[in-house]
This record gives sequence, structure tokens and C-alpha cells, in this order.
Amino acid sequence: MLQETKLLLISDDLDQRMAFGAIFDFLDEESILTDVAGWQDAVKPLAASQEIVCVFLGGGDSGQLLELVREIDAWDPTAPIVMLSNLPTGWPVEQRQRVLCELELPPRYNNLLDCLHRAQVYREVYAAASGRTQREVNLFRSLVGNSRSVQGIRQMMQQVADTEANVLILGESGTGKEVVARNLHYNSARRDGPFVPVNCGAIPAELLESELFGHEKGAFTGAISARAGRFELARGGTLFLDEIGDMPLSMQVKILRVLQERMFERVGGNKSIEADVRIVAATHRDLEVMIADGKFREDLYYRLNVFPIEMPALRERTEDIPLLINELVMRMEKEKRGSIRFNAAAIMSLCQHDWSGNVRELANLVERMAIMHPHGVIGVSELPKKYRHIAEDAVVEEMREEQSERAVLNSLAQGEAPIISAELALPEEGIDLREHLANIEQVLIEKALDEVDGVVARAAERLQVRRTTLVEKMRKYGISRRDDAAS
Repeated sequence: MLQETKLLLISDDLDQRMAFGAIFDFLDEESILTDVAGWQDAVKPLAASQEIVCVFLGGGDSGQLLELVREIDAWDPTAPIVMLSNLPTGWPVEQRQRVLCELELPPRYNNLLDCLHRAQVYREVYAAASGRTQREVNLFRSLVGNSRSVQGIRQMMQQVADTEANVLILGESGTGKEVVARNLHYNSARRDGPFVPVNCGAIPAELLESELFGHEKGAFTGAISARAGRFELARGGTLFLDEIGDMPLSMQVKILRVLQERMFERVGGNKSIEADVRIVAATHRDLEVMIADGKFREDLYYRLNVFPIEMPALRERTEDIPLLINELVMRMEKEKRGSIRFNAAAIMSLCQHDWSGNVRELANLVERMAIMHPHGVIGVSELPKKYRHIAEDAVVEEMREEQSERAVLNSLAQGEAPIISAELALPEEGIDLREHLANIEQVLIEKALDEVDGVVARAAERLQVRRTTLVEKMRKYGISRRDDAAS
């Protein structure tokens, strides 16, 4: 879940240490488990205290825990602390503020995950403030990954970056073609020159020539002054021709001439200008098919296709999705646009998605989830329906059902639902709350079954519980099982 981090648990309660050790192992988190007397010796092998992403404290009296917090503060004043009990009263404000959160025992999956998330964000914020996090400037998020295809792209970029060869980047929309183009520029001898992108498909055909080559005053109606084109603006740098496959045939001829002669003229002018630029082009179209259909010039294709780089679709490198999500979240946090975390089940579900929009689609999803669930933990149930390809983890799903049922029953008991609105006044002798809520639950189950003609699966959907859970409750209340053939 968290990358290259360790968790420190300090407690004199051996059973508590063993229980949390098993939980941390399940979460695939490296941990250090120690008693109060030996914690400082336990952390000595660490290269730096920042290796610990979170400190869990438990199994001690108020005075002992207070002293322990002071020791940890002296060891690392930015270490996030999580209490495995209620925060004792009477502590000084300084020590109370050092506790990031309290964890209810036994810990619930989402609560524990939320604590770990908050601790990681806490660490990253302090690390950024102190200047400890130095990210590689040239590492763009779409190039994150350890898959063989991404490693191959990096190797190809390394081979061609510091040359003058024309590069043609191929791949579906959203795979990061412009990201590769920028990397090629910033790792070339032209890095101090400008990087000028132009989308050939977004500019009307009649304006594209002026946009690329510029125009002289009076060259056409509306040309009230001379204007430099993209080729001039990119002098000494790189010109990125995005969506070159959408360029009209008439412009393809002129681009070919520039590539051959390295000279051009402004529209309405007769002075030759040197094209001191490196050309990097990109398209999501199949240019060889377009050549066969007479929609793209073959000679231009071979001029551009000196060094082709083909970007893989995200569905072809799903092993990179966890790393991409982590990079996207960290970028979002750095830009102060919120934060989010995805649990293992959600990531597994996302790895099974088709990703027709590729990395751009993934980036949009991460941002959407951060807006809808700020600083939350995303499970399968929080994902939009189209991204749910697996069932929620059984433990998490049971917890959600339990929380949902409690919320409904509590609202009923508080008179927020019409089913008991006439019974808000308690009888003088009082009521058995458990029995009363059980009666309400039984009534709701029978009502749901009546509304769906007794089909258990459909009733479970209406009650927002699993079918097996509903069958168990029907057995508990002696509700006869009806015909479930339609389910």
C-alpha cells in the first residue's frame, strides 16, 4: 500500500503487538514492534527517523504514554502519532496536538487505512516544507512504471534524445505522447531553446499555414500587422506537431518542403527564413492506412518516421496502474488540489478496466474521486459503476452493511423515518430497544419481499445488503423463503 515505509508500534501489551503485527503483515507493511523500554534500541538501525511513516502507541497508563510522546517528539518532532486508545484527559496542549488520530479497538479496516493515509500526507507535507523531497525534474507522470514497454520507451528516448533526428510518436489518445515529446526536448542539446507545441487538428485548415509559418502585413484580410509563426517561435528549440494525421494534404506538401530544404517563407512574404528547429510529430491515427487511402503523403511519412516511438495503451501495462495512481495523487497534493487513497480492492478493480482514455482517463478519475471523497480512502463501492469489475473485499463489505444498517435503525429509533413516527413517545415502563429494532428490521424485510414478489435477490438490492446476509436474517426471524427462481 505505502511505498518503502515502516510502521512503528510501541506497546507493553504483547497480545496487542502480535495482533497488530498480523494486521500489518496482511496489509503488506513492514513494521517494527517493540515494548516501551526497548523502542529506542529498536529504531537505531534505521538510517533516518523519516523511514517511519507512523508511530502507534498503546498498552500503557496516561503518565507513561505522556512521557513516551515526549521521547518520540525529541527523536523526531514530525513523526505522526496514532493512539490505540482514547486520548487521556489532562495532557498539556503541546502533547495533545502531537497525536494525529485515535484508533478504536479492534481497528476497522477503513479507519486503519484512513489513519495510515493521514500519516503519510502529514509526513509528505513536512518533508516538502523542509525541502527533503527532491523529485526528478524530468520524470513526467505518464512515464511512471516498471513494465517492459515503459522501460523500452525510456531506452529509446535515451538513444534519440540528444540527436537532431525527426521523431514520430504513435499511440492512442491519452497515452502521453506530448509527455514523451517534452522529455525528448528537455534531454536534448536544444533544452535551452523553446518547446513549441501546435495541434494540427485543432486549427482550421485555412489558418494552419499562417499559424505555422507566420504572415506579413496585408497578406490576407485581417492581417493588420506582421506575425511570426510557430517555426520562428521555436527557433533553436523543438517544434511539436501534434495530431499530424489531421493535417490537410495541401499543408503536408509545404511541411515536406520545409523538412527537405530547412527554409520557409511567411504567408505573403518572399524572404526565406531558416527553419532552425527539431521536428517531433505525433498522431493517434494509423498513417500507413491513411497513405493507402490517399489521405497522407508517403514521402512526408518517411521524412517524419526517422525514429518512431509507439506508446502502449494503459490496458497493455496494467501493472503500472498502482504507480501511476501514486504519482497522480502526489502531484495533486503538491499542487494543493486535495488528496485521496485507493485500497487494494479498488486498485485491483481498476487494473481490470479497459481504459479507452488511457492515462488521461485515469488522471480524470483520480481527480474526480478526490473531489467527491476529499482525504478519504476509496474502495470498490466508491468507484463509478463502470470501474467496478470485482466484488468489494468481504470484510469491508460486511462493515459497510453493518454501518448502513446501524444508520437506518438509528434514524428509525430517533423518529427520522415515518415507520415509527406515531410511536415517538416512549411508554412509561420503557421499551426493549433491541427487540424493538429487531421488529422494525423484520417489518422492513417483509415489506421489501412483498414489493418484489418474494424474489430474495431483488429484495437484497432494495435493502442494500448481500443476498446471503438477507437469507441469514430471514432464517433468524423465521420468514419463509419464497420462490427465488428469478434471482
